Formats: sequence, C-alpha cells, structure tokens
Amino acid sequence: MPKQPAFPGPRNAKKKKVMRRERFRADRGAVVLWGRLLALIAPYYPMGGRPLMPLEI
Repeated sequence: MPKQPAFPGPRNAKKKKVMRRERFRADRGAVVLWGRLLALIAPYYPMGGRPLMPLEI
C-alpha cells in the first residue's frame, strides 16, 4: 500500500474545495440587489429595546 504524503504539494496547497454553500451565496449575490432589499426591510425592522441581530444578517 503506497503511503500518502503528509502535506500537499505546492501546486495543491492553495487550492480549496468550493463548497455548495459558497457557490449558492455567490450566485445569490449576483442575482439579488442587496442594497435595495435592505432598504425595503429597514423601515419595518424593530429598532430600540434589547440588542438585535444586524439587519444584514
């Protein structure tokens, strides 16, 4: 049985597998105009009281 190298070679060291979640976010970022969407939601988002999650989240 051949031994597997402990560290990837320099060619593969910087490559990272693109996850489905990252592909989905990139696709949505290209389709949805986030500034306009946040502008529509902001008037109805509760302000004051206990600290809430930021609107962008």
